[in-house]
Amino acid sequence: MIYIEPELLERVNTWLTPAFDNETQAHIKNLIATNPKELKESFYKNLEFGTGGMRGVMGIGTNRINKYTLGKNTQGLSNYLHQSFPNETIKVAIAFDCRHNSQSLAKLVANVFSANNIEVFLFEDLRPTPELSFALKHLGCHCGIVLTASHNPPEYNGYKVYWQDGGQLVPPQDIEIINEINNLDYSEIKFEANESLIQYIGKEVDDVFINASIKNGSFNTTQQAKDNLNIVFTSLHGTSITIIPETLKRAEYKKVHIVEEQAEPNGDFPTVASPNPEEPEALKMALDLADKVEGDIVIGTDPDSDRIGVAVRDFNGNMTLLNGNQAMLMMTDFLLKQWHAEGKIQGNQFIGSTIVSTPMMSVLAKAYGVECKIGLTGFKWIAKMIKDFPELDFVGGGEESFGYMVGDFVRDKDAVTATLLACEIAAQAKANGSSFYNELIKLYVKHGLYKERLISLTKKGIEGAQEIKQMMVDFRKKPLTIINNSKVIRIEDYQSSMAKNLVTRIEEMIPIPKSNVLIYYTEDGSQIALRPSGTEPKIKFYISVNTTLDNVSDFIITEQKLETKIDAIIKDMQLN
Repeated sequence: MIYIEPELLERVNTWLTPAFDNETQAHIKNLIATNPKELKESFYKNLEFGTGGMRGVMGIGTNRINKYTLGKNTQGLSNYLHQSFPNETIKVAIAFDCRHNSQSLAKLVANVFSANNIEVFLFEDLRPTPELSFALKHLGCHCGIVLTASHNPPEYNGYKVYWQDGGQLVPPQDIEIINEINNLDYSEIKFEANESLIQYIGKEVDDVFINASIKNGSFNTTQQAKDNLNIVFTSLHGTSITIIPETLKRAEYKKVHIVEEQAEPNGDFPTVASPNPEEPEALKMALDLADKVEGDIVIGTDPDSDRIGVAVRDFNGNMTLLNGNQAMLMMTDFLLKQWHAEGKIQGNQFIGSTIVSTPMMSVLAKAYGVECKIGLTGFKWIAKMIKDFPELDFVGGGEESFGYMVGDFVRDKDAVTATLLACEIAAQAKANGSSFYNELIKLYVKHGLYKERLISLTKKGIEGAQEIKQMMVDFRKKPLTIINNSKVIRIEDYQSSMAKNLVTRIEEMIPIPKSNVLIYYTEDGSQIALRPSGTEPKIKFYISVNTTLDNVSDFIITEQKLETKIDAIIKDMQLN
């Protein structure tokens, strides 16, 4: 006899009631008889909303992505929409990516909304996440959904929820909606569609979105400069193939080489170990093509086209992948230069970043006389900044995890417009006898050389989640006092909302929402942030060090010194 904990058994038994179809019940009974470990993994908790919505492995159970977990989410969201907008015709927009079951799950979500008398605009085929954010506002919707698991492995899918402003859910809506969902019984889900309320959308929205991307991402680059830029692009089997090549074409970039082997959308992502442009291996085919065609810049996007990887040629002519901080700095500096040249910086502008991204964003903002607002990890917080400060002009913003947003016409990270912006930077630099890479190093000479590295430790399953939880407890109960022979002078604990200066012993409140993040600051200017991932079974350590850089020619040797320093921090903290 297999023993099942009472709480788990209660969850499992709920799924053996008539509210669930026969196939689901048969699958659960088989798990009970043959695979109790998988049964526990599938039911030991409910999937939770993290920094990028809800993501999880597809399958049966409360801890899986399936018709019932998404149906319950959508039913709860429908109830909340009716409560929030009692006298309005409620509209939602839905998009989906290339993943297995994304299209069928998107239709299921549309069915539930329509069954609740909500008008639905459903994309006819896969589309980028930023286009959903744009379409939501363009069509006057109250809410939007994207079926995607971003760059997670093929067995994952997910459910991102957007609100009226085009940004993802933030407090208080997120908690209120989660409470509404948790108070529901599965038998209350309305699955029967009202097809008359579902309208399919496609090219007509594409055209408006592409035009808006070109308007926001183009900056007086001459046609000759565009003609001289040699671009290599890969969609990594994802959605961006539907939009980015056409955007570059309409922006009059003519030398665009597409990695054809990765151009076909495919949820198995057959040519890469991970469809994540943060990983150099993911862009290998694009880098190889760049060497073949003498490309100046390589652009790669993740499956739902919100993250962008950029590779450019270094001083030796070799392609090098920029990290997210470097790409963000270059894009932000370029935008600020344009705003300054047009006389648009008057003291009420701001850029956005996150607590685990490079501190150099604040340095850059100060140099241009604009504010740098810093929020929690996730672009929903940058979107919230725009909503919370309507009196300020938003220039652009990003985060270290390869996301960037140009202006506020899209309220999420946007690899479409960011691709165009990266090409504008590269084209103008080349036309001026410089390069994207050279301009980056010149930034470091002007503002200081900041070097970051991310260490991710994967801890899967129930045991892994507990291990991650314990690591955070340990770092809080026994905080480090010295890191790599440098005294810790400040600790910020975003879970308790307290920051403590270890020199003056003064404590102060952190004025942003609570989050499970801990940041150490040391005497020599190093910064180490740690947080569990909100969407993956990982604990992440973000390390930042810096020094001055006297001239461009000193970059390589100075950078190596900082790399060595990061290595020493990793060894000292036993992260390798």
